[in-house]
Amino acid sequence: MIGLLSVMMYACNNGNQNKSATSGSVVQDPDEGDEKLPNPGGNDAAKYDPNRGAGKFTHVDIAKKLDENLANGGEKIYNVKCSGCHKLTDEKLVGPGWLGVTKRYKPEWIMNFITNTDEMLEKDPRAQANLQICLVRMPNQNLSDKNARDLLEFMRKNDGVK
Repeated sequence: MIGLLSVMMYACNNGNQNKSATSGSVVQDPDEGDEKLPNPGGNDAAKYDPNRGAGKFTHVDIAKKLDENLANGGEKIYNVKCSGCHKLTDEKLVGPGWLGVTKRYKPEWIMNFITNTDEMLEKDPRAQANLQICLVRMPNQNLSDKNARDLLEFMRKNDGVK
């Protein structure tokens, strides 16, 4: 029974993310209360930055104006890999809804979560808190850096960036 439940939870998790139970909002704003976050990562604790998460992205250049080409590419990726678990509203499906995600998380955090999901779920307190709410671990979607950037731009578009 437990094995079946585990398989079902994993199978239903074909591409989700992190956030809250009913509204899909993040448990903690990345710009508020970071001093309250634990500093995970064992020996790497001094290097861990909860605003950018765990991964190779330390800075992501974001223009004020939306890049429609990137956003269109991101929409295609969303439709194939993400829409089964994430709604574009704040409503939770399997994973949290995406509305407002780019206002709650820094671009580096989002890019690191998309491309380094497993380590983020191991180290990041906000990702872990959302995992406890959603109860399903987001699988690594094996997206390239370019695909992740496209997806980020689509998230920005979803959040009203023009």
